[in-house]
Amino acid sequence: MSQTLDQPVTVLFYSDSCHRVFPHSLVWRHQTHKITRVGLHHTTRIGQTLYHIFSVTAGQLFFRLKFNTDNLFWILEEVADALPN
Repeated sequence: MSQTLDQPVTVLFYSDSCHRVFPHSLVWRHQTHKITRVGLHHTTRIGQTLYHIFSVTAGQLFFRLKFNTDNLFWILEEVADALPN
């Protein structure tokens, strides 16, 4: 089942020497989810603000995360599980 959201989340991430950012884990609904795979990553601009969009998995859950480069906040846009709808 897939659910569209617009919720702030806490994301632990790291960056490498090439200035790339990779999410490591996220806290959603008071639970920590360790990210096991980073899938697609792209950027988009809304007005002057640049956003990084990450599609990640944590166990059997899929998350789409949006990182705002102006205020450095993370937003959870979508969550889905492996179960059929």
